[in-house]
Amino acid sequence: MSQNQLEEINGEKKQQDITGMTCIYVPVNDVYASVHWYEKNLGCQPAKNHKVEPGMTMSILRFLDEDGKPQDAATGSIPALFLIQSGEEGGRLGFTGTWEGNPRNAVGCFVTPRIQEMFERFKANGVRLEGEIRQTCGPNLQFYDPDGNMWEIWQP
Repeated sequence: MSQNQLEEINGEKKQQDITGMTCIYVPVNDVYASVHWYEKNLGCQPAKNHKVEPGMTMSILRFLDEDGKPQDAATGSIPALFLIQSGEEGGRLGFTGTWEGNPRNAVGCFVTPRIQEMFERFKANGVRLEGEIRQTCGPNLQFYDPDGNMWEIWQP
């Protein structure tokens, strides 16, 4: 008998420890420039609690829902991105794996229903890409923000 079946028989439900992810902290050198890069390339929108201006040290970016409204990071399906000015130089998100020639790997993967369109947008905008669209576990593409933070985008 499974643990779930035993819990149902006993009338007890297991409490969830983790119910979601609210944000991802992204180290950047220039928050102002990065806000514009993420808006242009990923369609994020800065939250209204931080004025977007040169010299800013933090910004919260939210992804828009199908109605064009920012998702609530506490209840939405996509975590917010917290761009935070870092004292270190770029290239902080990502790591080197131990398989197949030690490729660099992203630490976060976005989901899109339109990977080819995103690929074309990235190329048109001069986004640094890690090759072409790959077909590992479905179409996916690795790319870098201006600070060298590595991300991945995947189409189920």
